[in-house]
Amino acid sequence: MESPTATTAPVLARKDLPPDRRDLYTRLDARHTAPLWEVLGKIIPPEPTPDIVPVLWHYDDVRPLLMEAGRLLTAREAERRVLILENPGLRGQSRVTQSLYAGLQLILPGEIAPAHRHAAAALRFIIEGTGAYTAVEGERTVMHPGDFILTPSWTYHDHGNPGEVPVIWLDGLDVPIVNLFDASFRESYPGDSQPHTVPDGDSHARYAANMLPVDWEPARLSSPIFNYPYPRSRETLDTLYRNDAIHPCHGVKMRFINPATGGATMPTIGAFMQLLPKGFQGTAYRATDSTVFAVVEGRGRTRIGDTTYDWSPRDIFVAPSWAWVAHEAAGEAVLFSFSDRPAQKALGLWREQTA
Repeated sequence: MESPTATTAPVLARKDLPPDRRDLYTRLDARHTAPLWEVLGKIIPPEPTPDIVPVLWHYDDVRPLLMEAGRLLTAREAERRVLILENPGLRGQSRVTQSLYAGLQLILPGEIAPAHRHAAAALRFIIEGTGAYTAVEGERTVMHPGDFILTPSWTYHDHGNPGEVPVIWLDGLDVPIVNLFDASFRESYPGDSQPHTVPDGDSHARYAANMLPVDWEPARLSSPIFNYPYPRSRETLDTLYRNDAIHPCHGVKMRFINPATGGATMPTIGAFMQLLPKGFQGTAYRATDSTVFAVVEGRGRTRIGDTTYDWSPRDIFVAPSWAWVAHEAAGEAVLFSFSDRPAQKALGLWREQTA
C-alpha cells in the first residue's frame, strides 16, 4: 500500500482516532480522497496564516557576497548574476513572499546580461551605481539609484554596463503567481543584445506628459512607460509633504500608475514610494498583501508584529500578510515597496486595517 498523502498522514497519526474512522480514512486515502472536515480550519482559516516571516537583509552584509559572485563567474555564465532573497519561512522555494520573487542583481563594467523574455513580469529598483542600461523591446534607458523600471510580461529585455562602476538593483518578479497557473514560458533572443530600434526617451515623450498619441491603443496590460525616474518621484513626495496632511500610518505615500488607465503599472505587482518625515512615528497598519520594502534614503525602524527592525539606506525588509506594521524615522526617510496588491484587488481579495 502507498504511504498516506500529506493531507491524510497527520490525521492518521492521531492517537485519539477511533478505529472505524481510521479505517475509513485509510480507504479514502487509497482512492486519492480526503476528509475535508479534518482540515477545513487549515485550508480556510479565519484570517491569513502566512508561512513567510518578517525578515530584513542589511545591504552591507549581502553586497560583499554579490561582488564575490561577480569575481567567480561571468555574466554570460550566469545569464543573470543574482542573489535570490529567500524568505526564511519558504527556504528552497525562491520566494520573498508567498506570491513574489526578489533578488539582487549585479552587472559589472563592460558586461552584457543577454536578452531574453518570459511570461513573468518584472520590476527593477536601482540600488547602487549609474551608467548601466536596461533595454525593453528595442528602447534603452539609463539606470540611476532610486529609479523604478518595468519589464512587462513577454517583452525582450537585456542589460548592459558601458560605465565604469558596478550597478546593482533589486529585482521583483511574479514568478510564483505565473507558476501557480503553470503558465511559465521563457525564450532567449538570438543575440546577446536586441537591436536598439527605438530612440531613447520615446516612451516618456509619448505617454508620460499627461497626453497619449491620438490613435494609440494599449497592446498589453502593463504601463507603456518603463522607467519612472527617482528625481520625479522625490519631487512629488516633497511637494505633497509641503501641501498636504501627513497620513498617520504611511507619511506621504504614492503608488506608481499606468498613465493609460490610472491603474497599477503591472496587473500582478504594485509599486509604491513613501516619505517619512523627520521624527515620524507611524500608527500600526496591516493589509493582506505581503510587502517588500527597500530603503532609499534615511534611517529608521519598523515594527512588524512583535519584532522591531532597524534599517539604513539600501536595506530590504519584508512584512507578511496581515501583520501589523508601524514605521518610525530618525531623520527624513524614503521607502520604496512592492506587493501583489493589484492581483488581489482584481480578484476582490485585498483588505486593509488600521489600529
